[in-house]
Formats: sequence, structure tokens, C-alpha cells
Amino acid sequence: MTENFEIYNALPQRLLPWYGENARDLPWRHDRDPYRVWVSEIMLQQTRVEAVIGYYDRFMKAFPTVMALAEAEEAQVLKLWEGLGYYSRARNLQKAAKVVAFELHGVFPDTEETLLKLPGVGAYTAGAVASICFERPTAAVDGNVLRIITRMTADARPIDLNATKQDIAARLKAVYPEGACGDFTQALMELGACVCTPKSPKCESCPMQAHCKAHAEKKETAFPVKLPKKEKRVEERTVFLLCADGRYAVCRREEEGLLAGLWQFPNCPDTLCASDAVLWAKDAQPREIIKEVRRTHIFTHIRWEMTGYLLTCDTACAPYMWATKEELENKYMLPTAFRMFLSDLEA
Repeated sequence: MTENFEIYNALPQRLLPWYGENARDLPWRHDRDPYRVWVSEIMLQQTRVEAVIGYYDRFMKAFPTVMALAEAEEAQVLKLWEGLGYYSRARNLQKAAKVVAFELHGVFPDTEETLLKLPGVGAYTAGAVASICFERPTAAVDGNVLRIITRMTADARPIDLNATKQDIAARLKAVYPEGACGDFTQALMELGACVCTPKSPKCESCPMQAHCKAHAEKKETAFPVKLPKKEKRVEERTVFLLCADGRYAVCRREEEGLLAGLWQFPNCPDTLCASDAVLWAKDAQPREIIKEVRRTHIFTHIRWEMTGYLLTCDTACAPYMWATKEELENKYMLPTAFRMFLSDLEA
């Protein structure tokens, strides 16, 4: 216990000078505006920095202030989020923006406790915004930070357990340096992202090498420990790319459940053979199947195995909306599971 206390105590002393010399130039680090930091942290959940930068820049141009986001059409917000996945993040982002803009008069909450009251804000995001923007001694514990700490302390507790996260957060909070809380949070993030990486940690470049138990025991990749993963459930689906007069059928998904409320190509459970697919689409008077394709999309807990049929049809029938390929690319918010079929459509 005493030895681990010394490790925690060494973190700010070692990481702050290192971060000052090695911090990446990221667009959300140019200032400490809570709106910009908050948007970046929501985007970075489950998503690599390299993938987020372009989305972040486009999002900030479209919605430069929390009021702009609060007043935007949801369809525009979702379109700019297209491809990032986990679309509930975008919806909660706008819900929270409305709370800040209309209920809090544009003033962001400045403590972990008050930030947690915003829609879609969890412990990590609250800790990040509170420390980076308001210099609160509040830890932001994500996968990167859990990996760093469990390696340095050779902690074999599964990081999936809330008790592990809460204990590490409490220990970190105790060593947050007054006046440098934001830099300390970002230094921890930076170390996990650039040095203490999951598979090939760059121990020779690590400012904490002398304090790392896993490195001393040559067991770096033995940590962190995770609970056994559950097998993803496999679902088969048939996707219908119905084309009538150069337009394609789309419809909205239900308002609850997976990909709630987003646009999709018509689809059904199971894998239909070609003749059954033609029968399924009978209301659109299908003429012929032009193409049959296979696609796979992996969600957090589900894998979709999809068979897609491109069918020419005589009737642009209800209940579908019918859109050109250009409109599907630029106007409609298709999640990746369906957007991957755009390349199969005829221009």
C-alpha cells in the first residue's frame, strides 16, 4: 500500500514536465472553453483521436457555440455525426446543450456533481471537463488511465468492475496538483494514448518507467486485467436496395432500440433467398435483381450478417421516402451499417 502511494505521488511530478514537452497539438486543446472540451470528450468516447479530428472541426464550424448546437435541427446534428457511431451520444449532446443554453443561461456547470446532471455526461466526461476547464481536482478515468495505473501498480483487479474504477479515481484525486489539474488530466490521457499503449508500450520513453511494477517484472501486457468477454450475438438480416426512377427507398427506424430514429434501407430479419426477396418487395413491383451483396457490421454486442439485394422497381410506393444517391450521401443520416451499401447503388 505504501509503495503504491509513492507511485501515485510520483505521477504529477513526472508527468507534468513530460506533458509540457510532448503534448500533441489537438484542436480542442487550443483553449479551455468548456463547450469545445465537452464536445471533444463526447466524440472521443469509443473513437480514436485520428478519426475524431475531422468530425470535430466540421462540428465546430457548424455549431461554434452551445447556443448554436441547442438551436440546430436534429437532422443536421446527426448528419454531421454520421460515421462516428453510438448516435445516442449526438442526441444527448444536443439535449445537454439545450439545458446549458436555455436553463442555465449559457453558463456551463463547473463541478463534477453538477456536470453529471447533464444528459449523456458520465463520470469520465464530468471529471475531464471539471479538471481541464475549471481546475477541479477531479479524475477522468477511462481505459487509458486504467491501463496506466494497473500497470504501474501491478493491479490484477478487473478494470470492468466499478469498484476498481472508483478506487483508482479516488487515489488519483488525492494527488491532483493544485493549479495544474487540467494539465494533469491531459498528461494522463497523453501517456496512455502515446506511450503506455495496449499492445506495444514504449517503456523506454515513459517518464514513469522507474516507478512501474509491471515493467520491473517484464509483465507490461499482462495488465490491465479484464473480465472474460461475452460472445457477440449474431443476427442475419436482408437489406433491400429498391430503385425506382433513379431513387432509392429509405425509411426511419423505430424511436427506441438500436439505431433509434435513424434512416435505413428497408430490411428484415433473417437471410432471404432471391425469390423470397422479390416477394417481400412486391408492393414496389420489382422487375429484376441487379446485384446481390454481402456485408458485415459489428456493434458493441451484436454482429449483423447482411445480404443486400439491389432491385429495380416500377413503383416508388409508400411508406418509404425515395431519394437519389446524392441525397442519400449528403442529406439523409444513414448509420454505417446501411451507409456501407451506398457503393452498391447505381449512380
